[in-house]
Amino acid sequence: MLQVDITISQGTSDLLASLKSDAKPEEKLDLVKNKIREFFNLKNINFLFGSGTSSSAIPTMDGLFKELKFDKKKEIAEKEEFECIVNKVGKNLEATLEVMYSARTYYDGIQTDDESVEEYKKLYNRLIHRIEAYIFNSINVDMTTDASKKVLEYYKTFYQKIALRNKDLSRIRVFTTNNDLFNETALDSLNIHYINGFGGGLRKYFNPALFNYTWSKRMDTSIDKYEPIENMAYLYKIHGSINWQETEHKMNNYFNIEELPPQQLSPEKSVLIYPTPTKQDKSLGVPYVDLFREFQNKLLEPHSVLFVIGYGFNDRHVNDIIYRALATNSTINVVIFSKKPGDDEKTKKPIFFINDNRIFTISGKVWNEEQDESGKITMSDERTINYFDYIVDELLPNLDSFRKEENMLEEFVKQLNETKTV
Repeated sequence: MLQVDITISQGTSDLLASLKSDAKPEEKLDLVKNKIREFFNLKNINFLFGSGTSSSAIPTMDGLFKELKFDKKKEIAEKEEFECIVNKVGKNLEATLEVMYSARTYYDGIQTDDESVEEYKKLYNRLIHRIEAYIFNSINVDMTTDASKKVLEYYKTFYQKIALRNKDLSRIRVFTTNNDLFNETALDSLNIHYINGFGGGLRKYFNPALFNYTWSKRMDTSIDKYEPIENMAYLYKIHGSINWQETEHKMNNYFNIEELPPQQLSPEKSVLIYPTPTKQDKSLGVPYVDLFREFQNKLLEPHSVLFVIGYGFNDRHVNDIIYRALATNSTINVVIFSKKPGDDEKTKKPIFFINDNRIFTISGKVWNEEQDESGKITMSDERTINYFDYIVDELLPNLDSFRKEENMLEEFVKQLNETKTV
């Protein structure tokens, strides 16, 4: 028997209170699903993905901290300095990197012939390079592992459900703080067109003007009549991507950011915004100032909704844009898939405590209960409804009315390839 323990609030009001006290679990879930479906009738649909959408395949910051190891023979000084910082700030990789960035800036500013100062400069440069390369390689996951395949399937299900919309409505926009390639891999595997701000042929360079473009198809061969294609999405990687790097080959482009194939990736020229408090400053540079401008402008469009998934509201520069949109756009709605934090985080994450009817919060668990002949109750199949896997499997409406036709084409291609290899 299905059981639920879920919460859906509008502002600070409990929407489940509108149901009868003896409402069935299915009725409570239906209320959540119907509310989400209502939002998909709005013209502008936006998603904000945080680290939670890829966490099953990519370690969290806590996980990265625990796995970070130094070479006992070659990195003695680095290990000692790292442990010294950790003893002061705690086992927090972000806080540790903040101290290292600050220390490097401090020693860079000292004008002296003292050799010890120069040694500290080199030490902190090595430490920062070591940790950033470690983070980069942890994000650059092997897509063939079981964990990556599982996460990739959720991304594919997500885009299969939402990429196809009525041509009179805007295309889906996905903003993400993640640096991994799950979005691109899923979109490529589904043959869904997407615009991520990079254009070109042999070499792809960043150009924010591309976000104003769309894919269109010609409707009549005799006249110039076009209409937007349905199967496309916009992807905004507001903290960068592991396949972006700085380049001197600007060609005919003002921006010197290039998108590389996965097999050519390395951390040396990466333009990622690494998880440090200084990332707000870095977000003011190219290409991030353009990406954040797009984020801000899209949230200011009338009749919009922002679905927030896997994001913990820990980035002030991202939060400020959401708060600004709520303060200036009366027609925006924000749907947060997350458990409400405790009162001790009220000042850090005020959005969960504001009584505003445009802010919705959804969280909880579902499971099955079975009772045997002896009366013993067993629980099984417990899932968290605010996690990415449950959202894409159960809560998102299926906008892909052409799924059947797509599956037919995929099956044909598969059988054709198998026939060729016989």
